[in-house]
Amino acid sequence: PHQDTQNSKNAGSPKIREIIIQTSFLKMSAFNRLKRIPIQYPFAFGIGISTVKTSLSDLLVQSVVEKKEEIDWKRNLAFASFGFAYLGGVQYTLYVPIFGRLFPNASSFAAKSIRDKVKDTKGQIALVAQVFLDQCIHHPLLYFPAFYCTKEIVTSGGKPDFSNALNTCKINMKEDLLALWKIWVPATLVNFAFMPMWGRIPCAAVTSALWTCVLSAMRGGDVVHGDEMIGGSISGSTMKLMEEGLEEIFSTSVDYDKSFSHVCVSAAGPDRVGWVSNLAAVVAEGGANITHSKMLRLGDEFTILMHVAVPPEKVRTLISSLNSNKDLKPLNIRTSYLTSRQTGMYTKALTGLRIHCVGTDRPGMLAAVAKKISEEKLSVENITTELRIDRATGVRKFVIDCDCTATHSMNKEELNMLFEDFNDVKKALDFDVVDIRVHMEK
Repeated sequence: PHQDTQNSKNAGSPKIREIIIQTSFLKMSAFNRLKRIPIQYPFAFGIGISTVKTSLSDLLVQSVVEKKEEIDWKRNLAFASFGFAYLGGVQYTLYVPIFGRLFPNASSFAAKSIRDKVKDTKGQIALVAQVFLDQCIHHPLLYFPAFYCTKEIVTSGGKPDFSNALNTCKINMKEDLLALWKIWVPATLVNFAFMPMWGRIPCAAVTSALWTCVLSAMRGGDVVHGDEMIGGSISGSTMKLMEEGLEEIFSTSVDYDKSFSHVCVSAAGPDRVGWVSNLAAVVAEGGANITHSKMLRLGDEFTILMHVAVPPEKVRTLISSLNSNKDLKPLNIRTSYLTSRQTGMYTKALTGLRIHCVGTDRPGMLAAVAKKISEEKLSVENITTELRIDRATGVRKFVIDCDCTATHSMNKEELNMLFEDFNDVKKALDFDVVDIRVHMEK
């Protein structure tokens, strides 16, 4: 008891109290100094936190989501550079000085209570206007083009192709914006409604940590590639290797629905409303099922090509119905039987390739791609082509999508050679995009 009394006296002595007060002051002082950094140095703080956050988010995706054995540091550098230059610099300038001048009452609106915010109609309008400018003007016109161009600079080996980067940006724009708005519209509403001006970038950085993970997973591999990507250093040309069963991807129901009879239906006639409805109704009434089909208008003609699977006992009735139907007579329908490949009469495919090419339309594009496919000893499973016209520029873009197979497992050296061959075609015909997805049998 005597000792406890003595300790109590010591704790209450002026010297001990002074030490405790000084220690508490130092702790509070250090905390206050840290807390004031984003207020006193908002620009530097925004750049620092944006750079670190963007880099760490991509590292998280590579190591946890994509489970890479080795980190693709070139890809990570692209994200860190974008975080430093754009998210920390440009975005700060937009959110604080520019929006601060355009909406001078934004800071006072953020400081109000929720009850006062509900009463402030002008403040609400200004809030919606800021979100609109950020999400519908800033991101489509500046953010995404800057992102794709930054990746192009970092990953192009000193020869950036900005036209290709912007073309990729344009192709991905709809998908990118939909993903962006799901996260950023509600987050930006909260940010602009409640955060002081100096806190806008730190608040955006918190949301951006999640968004960068999404963007890294969606677009990290579009231009930048790790070990699973072959030849990825060549701008606008990519090849990705995937191990999976090929039968589900490259086979048709003619091959695996052997209990059915299979019919090819082709037709062409003057374009009019109701052709597809009438033809599909006759097929359905005949107890058949349409699987693969292609139907399109070409000028004033409507053309049809389809595969129909039908029980064997109903096949003759179906063909008779198609040929005798008066409403379908102008289509000049033709039918032919299809048979599945017989076991032992063909070699099973072990490698499948999906080739996607896009370029400014010119004669010989399909011929060049088809010739290269033939030279590589690849068997064509499906080819589709289409013409797209950019309404803004009037430029005609020719698109080729080809599925083809090889009967042996192609090793990395063979795939690299194939990629280089297709890259030569890309350069010769000035394709904007040549993307090859390689599917290997498990």
